[in-house]
Amino acid sequence: TNAEYMGIYKMYLYSVALQPPTAISQAIYGNFSHPKAQEVVVAKGRILELLRPDETKKKLISVYTQEIFGVIRKIIPFRLTGQTKDFIVVGSDSGRIAILEFQPEISRFVKIHQETYGKTGCRRTIPGDFVAGDTKGRAVMIGGAEKMKFVYILNRDTENKLTISSPLEAHKAHTVIFDMIGLDVAYENPLFACIEVDFGEWDTA
Repeated sequence: TNAEYMGIYKMYLYSVALQPPTAISQAIYGNFSHPKAQEVVVAKGRILELLRPDETKKKLISVYTQEIFGVIRKIIPFRLTGQTKDFIVVGSDSGRIAILEFQPEISRFVKIHQETYGKTGCRRTIPGDFVAGDTKGRAVMIGGAEKMKFVYILNRDTENKLTISSPLEAHKAHTVIFDMIGLDVAYENPLFACIEVDFGEWDTA
């Protein structure tokens, strides 16, 4: 029967637009495929694209393009202390913080870690609009347009693999966030700065 057929063979469906988005919303620079590679990763709506300068043609060439099946809200480069390659920290509409690595052996972005912190969708209180990294590669802060902010401590285990801590809450009620950044404090405790507006007085009036 049809029910038995569906029980044996699971069907997974997804949709891909015939015309990919071309408008670049964000661009980051780093060494993503090799330690000495000078590369740019751009976000185009739901697509990540790795670009590399071609010295002979005097222009940027596309190395790899990957569909993430979501809305990219923010991307930043991130490098752990002592490493020679950059990771990509992605804030999206999935309600998760994802860390990607470009692996040249298979020529694609690979998700090496993700943590769930909220509901899906581009909601004003769900983090993803803003992502900032510590300059020494020790922590990442992710925040939404309003109230909620999380800090994740990043490190390496004995096998030199990336590890991520449980989130540290840095929420502040009745605030609208405009931007955030990681401050250069050398090897002092990681410090982040946010531009915020407190609307508590107007909200309770």
